[in-house]
Amino acid sequence: MGTVAVQGLCKSFGKVQALDGVTLDVPDGAFFVVLGPSGAGKTTTLRAIAGLDRLDAGTVHLDGRDATTDAPAARDLAMVFQNYALYPRHTVYENIASPLRARRRPSGEISAAVERMSDLLHIGRLLNRRPAQLSGGEMQRVALARALVRSPRAFLMDEPLTNLDLKLRVEMRTELTRIHRSLGATFVYVTNDQVEALSMADQVAVLKEGKVQQVGTPTEVYERPANQWVAGFVGSPPISLLPCHAEGDRLVGAAGWTLPRPRWAAAQDGRPLLLGLRAEDLSVERRASATLPGELYGLEPLGDRTVVDVRVGAQILKVKSRPTITGTPGEQVLVAVDLDRAHLFDAGTGLSLSEAGR
Repeated sequence: MGTVAVQGLCKSFGKVQALDGVTLDVPDGAFFVVLGPSGAGKTTTLRAIAGLDRLDAGTVHLDGRDATTDAPAARDLAMVFQNYALYPRHTVYENIASPLRARRRPSGEISAAVERMSDLLHIGRLLNRRPAQLSGGEMQRVALARALVRSPRAFLMDEPLTNLDLKLRVEMRTELTRIHRSLGATFVYVTNDQVEALSMADQVAVLKEGKVQQVGTPTEVYERPANQWVAGFVGSPPISLLPCHAEGDRLVGAAGWTLPRPRWAAAQDGRPLLLGLRAEDLSVERRASATLPGELYGLEPLGDRTVVDVRVGAQILKVKSRPTITGTPGEQVLVAVDLDRAHLFDAGTGLSLSEAGR
């Protein structure tokens, strides 16, 4: 078993409220990602689970047992940090073996465990090297092996890929998901990188200023954001938000545009709204049938695609388009909108109004 459940976690540092009622339920064997910007409370949540920070309020349950007052060593959790924290004078073998030696395990058991972990992480050839002889990616694998070797209740990972270059981060995302599948263990993984969260997680909890904004599968968080902030934080390019209000069967924009009112839009007439449009749900057209007039602001070639920036009133729409698209800034264009995939938010509260009827 490896369930982790936290209820109503509160923690302040002076006048800063780091955690404000955080509640999470991590199932056994899940790859659970805590996602949010810097200062959201992600690391503090992880440290609270590990018992490294004393809470102002709230409880931590591990495998159904209240562990709130347990010392870190009694919680049987392994942590992987952003800095690898390897012993510089020890070989890779000795670093990986250190948790088992601290528990006075038999030498034969230690050797077998180190060999198993080095095979799993493809670092068997490195066992006799010291950390100074390793690349960043190799050191990250050794740090992971040291955490994995003792089969704890759950693994807590605090932005472990941050110090790697982009190519290695992509490789390690794939490796981590493979390792998770191989072990079937519980991973609680903290990151500010939405790509890591969406590509690796079974479930994602999105934090902002110490509060949980939404918990769901990556698809749920991306396709059905709970509020305007989640919609803006998750997704690249960021979602475009257009001020508008409903009038009968139309949405009327602050810039004077109109669109058919989506069948699922239940907002009252005249209520201030924000229409959320993701780049992949838009297309640049030069036909009269397109529904949203605008002005070409710029092109962002990205190799496999080009992001087209279109000014609509005071807002810039981000539109994913084919890589061969051309245009001149200032040119008048039309943007076709897939309203079945659009989002609608209350402009005052930021809460999503898109669920009803979808």
